[in-house]
Formats: sequence, C-alpha cells, structure tokens
Amino acid sequence: MGRITIDNVRKEYDSDAGTIRAVDDVSLNVRDGEFLTIVGPSGSGKSTLLRMIAGLEDITGGEIRIDDTVVNDIAPQNRGVAMVFQNYALYPHMSVRQNMSYGLKLTTDLGDDEIRRRVEDTAEMMGIGDLLDKKPNNLSGGQQQRVATGRAIVRQPDVFLFDEPLSNLDAKLRLHMRTELQRIQEELETTAVYVTHDQTEAMTMSDRIVILNDGTIQQVGTPAEVYADPVNKFVADFIGSPSMNFFDVSLEEDVLYGDDFDYAIPSSFASVVRENARSDSLVLGIRPEHITVDTDGEDTVTATLDVLEHEGSDNYLYLSKGDTEWTVRVDGNTRFEWGETVEFSLPPEHLHVFDAETGENLVVEEGMTADVDSSSVTA
Repeated sequence: MGRITIDNVRKEYDSDAGTIRAVDDVSLNVRDGEFLTIVGPSGSGKSTLLRMIAGLEDITGGEIRIDDTVVNDIAPQNRGVAMVFQNYALYPHMSVRQNMSYGLKLTTDLGDDEIRRRVEDTAEMMGIGDLLDKKPNNLSGGQQQRVATGRAIVRQPDVFLFDEPLSNLDAKLRLHMRTELQRIQEELETTAVYVTHDQTEAMTMSDRIVILNDGTIQQVGTPAEVYADPVNKFVADFIGSPSMNFFDVSLEEDVLYGDDFDYAIPSSFASVVRENARSDSLVLGIRPEHITVDTDGEDTVTATLDVLEHEGSDNYLYLSKGDTEWTVRVDGNTRFEWGETVEFSLPPEHLHVFDAETGENLVVEEGMTADVDSSSVTA
C-alpha cells in the first residue's frame, strides 16, 4: 500500500525580509499505485513538498500520512519511501552493485544472499546487469540514472519519489527514460510522486497532475482535464506549448471586443460569461491548434503572417494585426507566404474567457475549481 494524505501542510522559512511561506496549506490525496506529477515554475514549492513527504524537510504545520501512519516525526529511512534525485547522488568510490545494495545493508536485516538477489534482479530489469562491477564515473548519464532508479527499486518501497530525475539527460534519452520509468512503475504497481518543471513530462507520464504556483495548488486533474479545462489563466498559460493565445477583451451584447478585432459569440456563451464575471475586464484565450484557418466563414478574424515555423507534421503561423499577435497551428502541408493575409475563425467550444482581475476561467466546466481541498483533489 502507498496512499499519501497531505492535510493543510505548510513550510515557512525565516529571512531578512520576514517569513517566507514556500508551501501554503496544501491538501492532497495520492491514490495507491498512482503516478502523480507535481509541476510548476521554479520557486513554486514542488521540490519542497516532495522533500517533506520524504522527511528531508521539516513540516511547519499540517500533517502527512502514508497509508494510516502519520509520518511527520518519522525518520526518512523508516517512512517506506525511496527517492531518486536530479544529481543521482551515487557514491563515486563504490561499484554499481555496492551503490544499489548500500541502503539495504544499512536499513534492513536482509541476508547477503537476498540482497544479492534483489540487486541482480533489479539490475536486469533496468538493463544494467552487465554494469554491476563498474563505478559511476565510468557510466553515461543515462546509465547513472538507471543505477539511481535501481537503488530505489531494490528497497521495495511503498512510495517512489522522483525529484526531476531526467533533467540532466539529453532530449532523446529523456524521451526513452520517460517510457522506461512508466513501464517500471506500472510493472511494480508502486505509488509514484514525480516532480518536474517540464510540462511535457507531466502530460505524458501522469495519471494525474498537480499544478503549483507560489506554494499553492492551482488545479489537480488528469492531463486531458488540465489541458482542456484549465481553471484559471495561470494553468492555461503554463500547460501547453506553444502557450495559449490571450487577448484583453470586453463583452458588449454578444460580441467580444479586443484592441484590433471583434468577434461574435453565441448568446448562451455570452450569458455564462456575464453571469460569472466579477468585473468588465476580461481575457479571451484559445489554443493555437484550436484556431481554424477559414476563408469562407461568416465570423472571422484577419491578420498578417509575420513568421512561419515548419516542424514536420505541423506549421506554426505567427500573425499580427496592429499590436495584437496570434499563434496558429496548422497542418504541415498548409502553406502561406510571408506578408500574406490569413483569415481564421475561433470555434466557441474551444474559447476560454478569464476574469482579468482574478484569473478565474469563467466558462470552465462545472465542478472544476481552483480552490482545491482534500475532497476535490481525489475526485
């Protein structure tokens, strides 16, 4: 079992400028066997939260439970967790075999034969069975990452904790290791909490994603949920590459007015916006792939092509009209010339409208909320 329950946990530091709250009353339930990724910008508190689960950071307030045991005051080695770090933290003077077995010898009473069996079985699983007698300095970055992960696996923990373990690898190897980590976690059926600043890792590896900013949870959901239904402008901006298009607008009758365009929307859509808005200042959002290049539509926007980026199966159009800039993703076979006028439409089912003051998504599906507590994050 590896359920993690985090109740109103906070972490505070004292500084010359006063008290800094790195993690601010976070509540979260991690399900047994789940692969949960915590993602956010630098300084959002994601690594601090992970280290508190591991016992490497003291908790200022709140409670962390693993299964039914409160672990606030339990030493890291006794929590049933194993952690893989960004820098791998391998002992350079020890062989791979010694690195993988060292923790077992310190924290268990297993016999030498059982330790040897675990290490060799895990090494075969990780594809490093022929490296057991080598030392870390003689291994590539990818091989060192496999050793660090294998060292965690041999402990057979209830929970795996990963702190940006792939950030030191090149792009091709990161892609391969993402697949490997998913395969291993599914095979072992062990709960995994994975911290990264890389949204691609978060979107491709996770059962659910936790998005942090300034020490608070912005949204928890499946990758599809946080992409399609971001609860606020921060999530909409952070998730997705290229980022969502944003435009300051106002709503009059059933028309959204921007600085250099106006766009008619369905009356039912406009009613929802008016009902939920707390001010007249609005932000329109739409993802690049949801904009439809359309020269025959009745309701369209026109802009001039400044840059075309060809990326194989896709082309990215960077358009402008006055001071307003648009990013549009189209099929790679679609061709436009620099300076050409492009006409496009904005499908209402893909539009997001945010309150400019609060950032709240005014048209997000009912039940999706940024005010996350322990009950909503397990939904």
